[in-house]
Amino acid sequence: MNQDRQPASPPASPPWQATVITLFPDMFPGPLGTALAGKALAANRWQLDTVNLREFATNKHNRVDDVPYGGGAGMVIMPDVVDAAIESVHDAPGELIYLSPRGKVLDQALVRSYTSAPGVKLLCGRYEGIDQRVLDHHKVTEISVGDYVLSGGELAAMILLDACVRLLPDVMGNADSGQDESFESDLLEYPHYTRPATWQGRAVPDVLLSGHHAQIDAWRTNQAETITQERRTDLWARYQRNRND
Repeated sequence: MNQDRQPASPPASPPWQATVITLFPDMFPGPLGTALAGKALAANRWQLDTVNLREFATNKHNRVDDVPYGGGAGMVIMPDVVDAAIESVHDAPGELIYLSPRGKVLDQALVRSYTSAPGVKLLCGRYEGIDQRVLDHHKVTEISVGDYVLSGGELAAMILLDACVRLLPDVMGNADSGQDESFESDLLEYPHYTRPATWQGRAVPDVLLSGHHAQIDAWRTNQAETITQERRTDLWARYQRNRND
């Protein structure tokens, strides 16, 4: 036996996988190809696959939508097209998510749950939406990025992916960067300051220059609580409930 033989390195975990079903695959990676997300994509910390929904059209004109039953404005994406696209990514990892204003609002807890999984599969709607039957058939999770309406699900998908990718291991330069951010503890983030110490007559708070870490932590907590109470009463109520529990 060769005594100089080194133990085998543990196998590297596979990159986090994002699969996006969309009528506009050319929109990706878009902004996800720059900055932190882009560097992580180039470094294979995560992978992005797009699936062109139009490739699953079965008619000669490659139409994927039709008029809604019951009348009304706009068009609805047909269930057979969406079903075939979903089946094509059956083996891709992660929960199947439909970006929709009807869905549960995306928050940091959901982002962390998606990041801890092997990946996500995102379904992007357009027009008036997708035939409800195929959503029910595949038990799709509906997620909203806010109480407003976009032209399609692609930008919402990018928001979700950006929020997830930045939390992946080794993506942020400082592993602690994500711990004190808004929403991590039901509080909005405290204010930040940097050089110069005085700018246009406005000075940095003295406590931040003191070097007294306990006092700095206390000041930051107080600032986060005050800002949250003033700006987001819903978060403040949840913060108080969780603190009391």
